[in-house]
Amino acid sequence: MTHSLRFLPEVADDALAAFAWYEAKAQGLGEQFLRAFYAAANQVPRNPMLHTKAHGDFRRCLLPRFPYAFYFTVEGEEVVGFGLFHCARDPETVRAQLRRRHPAAGNERR
Repeated sequence: MTHSLRFLPEVADDALAAFAWYEAKAQGLGEQFLRAFYAAANQVPRNPMLHTKAHGDFRRCLLPRFPYAFYFTVEGEEVVGFGLFHCARDPETVRAQLRRRHPAAGNERR
């Protein structure tokens, strides 16, 4: 069963910030980043349980080629995207951001 996919508005902010950073490094690299992100995110609803839990109920999908992870939850038949963060970020900072975006999820420690 394929789930539906929805993003919080903050995910667009995360993606645009990363796009701008990569685009400043090399023209076209930001576009490649966005393609990698959307391709990975669009694969998640096909089988979201393939991705391991990273923080409480938040699961993580690693992007190919770029050191970023897409964080999401599975809520019934819907995959909800909560964040797109660089993998070098402190895990506690990522956990805190995810909790702010969805206070009911991510409370258990892994």
